[in-house]
Amino acid sequence: MRFDGIHHITCITGDAPRNVDFYTGTLGLRLVKKTVNQDDPTVYHLFYADEKGSPGADLTFFEYPGAVPGRPGAGMVYSIVWRVGSAEALDFWAERLGVERAGDTVVFTDPEGLQHELVLTHVPDEPLIADHPEIPRELALQGFEGARAYARDVDVATAPFLEQLGFERDGNDWRTRGDSREGWIEYNDAPEDSGIPGAGTVHHIAWASTMDDHEAWQKRVADAGGRPTPIIDRFWFRSIYFREPSGVLFEIATLGPGFATDEDPAHLGEKLILPPAFEHLRAEVEPILTPLPNPREHDPVA
Repeated sequence: MRFDGIHHITCITGDAPRNVDFYTGTLGLRLVKKTVNQDDPTVYHLFYADEKGSPGADLTFFEYPGAVPGRPGAGMVYSIVWRVGSAEALDFWAERLGVERAGDTVVFTDPEGLQHELVLTHVPDEPLIADHPEIPRELALQGFEGARAYARDVDVATAPFLEQLGFERDGNDWRTRGDSREGWIEYNDAPEDSGIPGAGTVHHIAWASTMDDHEAWQKRVADAGGRPTPIIDRFWFRSIYFREPSGVLFEIATLGPGFATDEDPAHLGEKLILPPAFEHLRAEVEPILTPLPNPREHDPVA
């Protein structure tokens, strides 16, 4: 039983309109679900991914309007690593983002300081690509490669914990491969200053599980010494949360049912969607959410 790579990575923004503009306009991802944070339905939960809304390419944001910038520290993911398929793609992105290419890597930050990396990879995994009129498909982002986190004393408790969850060590990387995808998390020495959650920081990283294995994963986390939550039904997937010993918040999320459960795949992300258990809150929450445009309203690709 292995995780099927990274399912999604969830971050914090203080400015949803600017966030939508950057991730759909500049990076060319598709807004595949516009909903609310199910633990705090007064704020958005925005999901960006490939054209189908696939796990493995799913970057999400909670919007806390006006949130001050955060600072990554020990127990926090600080860099999100994406795949591209060629040296030409790296050159394209370096020029588009106005940064320098460093070998097989392009490093940049979003408008709120969240760090991303694009790396040239050759893997058997399906490329997870979104359509965008300015970005040729062969140059587009292809889904997550991995993530980098800050930690202290990884070998003391985190290493044996990850081993019990089936991760395999490769230097500072801890890798996992399921039936269809691989993903990894790398741990690096934390800065002296403590981390501060806020705009431009990562809230948690989710690993992908099949529906059939989800209960077994909850038991395995508990047997490894973790404190997993009960299985939580998020409607589009099911979730288990826990902190690994270094403090990074992990989620185990299922590969399904998926974002097309309640929307036409051709119109994902165009309107506010609430899970059935939250639909009774629509009249209360819709007026207080930041107005957002449909990023594909005038997109010839749509």
